[in-house]
Amino acid sequence: MSAILLLIIGLGAMAAGYFIYSRFLAKVIFKLDDKFKTPAHEFEDGVDFVPTNKFVLWGHHFTSVAGAAPIVGPAIAVIWGWLPAFLWVTIGTIFFAGIHDFGAIWASVRNKAKSVGTLTGEVVSNRTRSIFMIVIFLVLLMVNGVFGVVIAKLLINNPGSVVPVWGAIAVALVIGQLIYRAKMSLPIVSLLGVTALYFLIYIGPSVPVALPEQVMGMSDNAAWILILFAYAAVASLLPVWMLLQPRDYINGLQLFVGLIALYAAVLIGNPTVVAPMINNNLPADTPSMIPLLFVTIACGAISGFHGLVASGTTSKQLNRESDARFVGYFGATGEGALALAAIIAGTAGFASLADWQAVYTAFGQGGVLAFVNGGATILSQGTGMDAAVAGTMLTVMAALFAGTTMDTGLRLQRYIFQEWGEIYDIKWMAKAAPATLLSVGSCLLLAFGAGGADGSGGLLIWPLFGTTNQLLAGLTLLVVTVMLVRRGSPTIYALVPLIFLLSMTLYALLLQLKGFYLKSDWFLFGLDLVVLVAAVLVTLECTATLRRVKREKKAEAGNT
Repeated sequence: MSAILLLIIGLGAMAAGYFIYSRFLAKVIFKLDDKFKTPAHEFEDGVDFVPTNKFVLWGHHFTSVAGAAPIVGPAIAVIWGWLPAFLWVTIGTIFFAGIHDFGAIWASVRNKAKSVGTLTGEVVSNRTRSIFMIVIFLVLLMVNGVFGVVIAKLLINNPGSVVPVWGAIAVALVIGQLIYRAKMSLPIVSLLGVTALYFLIYIGPSVPVALPEQVMGMSDNAAWILILFAYAAVASLLPVWMLLQPRDYINGLQLFVGLIALYAAVLIGNPTVVAPMINNNLPADTPSMIPLLFVTIACGAISGFHGLVASGTTSKQLNRESDARFVGYFGATGEGALALAAIIAGTAGFASLADWQAVYTAFGQGGVLAFVNGGATILSQGTGMDAAVAGTMLTVMAALFAGTTMDTGLRLQRYIFQEWGEIYDIKWMAKAAPATLLSVGSCLLLAFGAGGADGSGGLLIWPLFGTTNQLLAGLTLLVVTVMLVRRGSPTIYALVPLIFLLSMTLYALLLQLKGFYLKSDWFLFGLDLVVLVAAVLVTLECTATLRRVKREKKAEAGNT
């Protein structure tokens, strides 16, 4: 089968979702109003609350939520065949991720840019908020801990990517000054930034940088992890306009240039999808497709982490309420396009079915390497690009996205500690610097406490990320649904995705619980049990609130 068919159907459906369905959500469901004063203007402080051009904010939001997950998940999930992954990415982007991301921004903006965790206390109950924030903290801990390992391994495996990955930070700092200090035209700044970034990618293979195998008694992997967390700590404290926004924006443009190049190579080279449509020859120990497909592919279809970014940083920068449609829904569409590219690279970037099967020998195989190697093959054959440059470009793409997610993730974790400080009247914790130290300390404790000297401890709890993350998405949709009921808007468009998602997630948690028990993995068994109990309690609380609000609305309608 030609990969062109997947490309046209997938992108065509997502485009229709943005131009038709998202407009319906904006006008009929959320009823966006540009007369509403957004928190970015109400609380403008030049650090976290900054009114931002919607294109720049889209770049921040999109790259923060993307990370490596929309590459890893789909590139692993194709082990069940390309059709299930393709359908979930396409349908999930249009009807699940769109309303989730869009709705999370809207809900937060309408409540003084409060995070979805804090918002739960006001919309549902304080008890629910306390449980919900524990789930949020676990998700952020998993994301920050694992993405540090992912980036470190990418830098070690491809030394040619080191210069462009770290050079992108310098480019972002200059871009921030040009936009906010020099007030330079955004199109010109964008062109300069993308040109500089791709120049760094081009020269990267010529100036490879590799740390020694031992750095002050640590492995190179551990050293990179410490360097990455030191950088992320500084980045989380800087004003968003100085580094976070421009870094994310320029990375977003870089991604779209890369995607255009990859999709153009597909149209020119017309590669064949060698993977089976439905894989009936699964490797041993491959889990059941249902429900694991829906938690393996999180980002790229729907992800709870998106709600954290939407209500944590994005809502504090929204200039006009109508910008939420472009930033939220189109951000989800961009991520769907990246996930589609990962599916194509992981199924059509191989010479034959035998070559594909040689990579997908067990569940969990493929991932970033399948995307980089398969995508580089497609680029090289379709456009004639040098294979080393193509591989570096895709490696840098994955590393930069993981880096921007880590930047935002640590900032969000800092917000959680600050919110805990405010809730429980711990004044020192409510300050930015101590909260940042607590965030970095908890991540390093996981990385080195559980992972030893290598610093890879984040991988220990990664098996629970998919289910915990999707649980968070379902609970975010519950909060959005309650708000829609209270304002008298139709709820079916949020209710159906949340019921499906919570059902699949709870099912997956039960299956994982059984698996951990059979393996006598008591740490993950206990953690799974905590998440499962939290999920059930929050779901019951939110369901009770939903019913109560509906009764109140009916009573009000009857009285009038």
